[in-house]
Amino acid sequence: MSANREGPGAKLSPQASLWLAVAAAITGFAAVYGTLGGSDNGTGALKAAPDAQKAASAPSSGEATAGKLAAFVRKNPPVALAEFSFTDGTGKTRTLADFSGKTVLLNLWATWCAPCREEMPSLDRLQKELGSDTFEVVALAVDRTGVEAAGKFLKSIGVEHLKLYADPTTKSGTALRVLGMPTTILVTADGKEAGRLAGPAAWDSDEAKKLIAAARQ
Repeated sequence: MSANREGPGAKLSPQASLWLAVAAAITGFAAVYGTLGGSDNGTGALKAAPDAQKAASAPSSGEATAGKLAAFVRKNPPVALAEFSFTDGTGKTRTLADFSGKTVLLNLWATWCAPCREEMPSLDRLQKELGSDTFEVVALAVDRTGVEAAGKFLKSIGVEHLKLYADPTTKSGTALRVLGMPTTILVTADGKEAGRLAGPAAWDSDEAKKLIAAARQ
């Protein structure tokens, strides 16, 4: 009795080809979601940026972030930013308009982000050194765990000079077209984006201070 079996080189039926195409599309979507999306367990809507993922597996040191500023993407001329809101440590709703007249280094981070923990002390030192009526580091926790958890995180790593800001809705990440954490956006005194960096960096380095000084001119 002969069996009607298809060999390795046999052509697939139209139905089989269709199912293979659907399976490939689903696999592709899952790969994209794993990079840009997040789970629904309250850990946030964004994943660590590609550079940040590499930094997370590297030894934790200042050298791990010192050269990242080469990837800073300048906007020349600066471009307008989408409007969004967030909450400060007192529960008050804030927007970037509240910082009008200040150059702002807007750092988007999350409590679950290991590279964010790595770079946060440099942001704290920068705020201590340059914080004034004309400059502020705004470290915004884009994290569903909210203000309380963000405050505990900052306290646990010894942050002393950064004010507490959080966006538990995570809508700011979408408005700013942020694809991963951390992402830092340099904002001019009139509220426009002068440039951004995806991934961690040594923000109190001389190179970073030069970028900030250029935006303040």
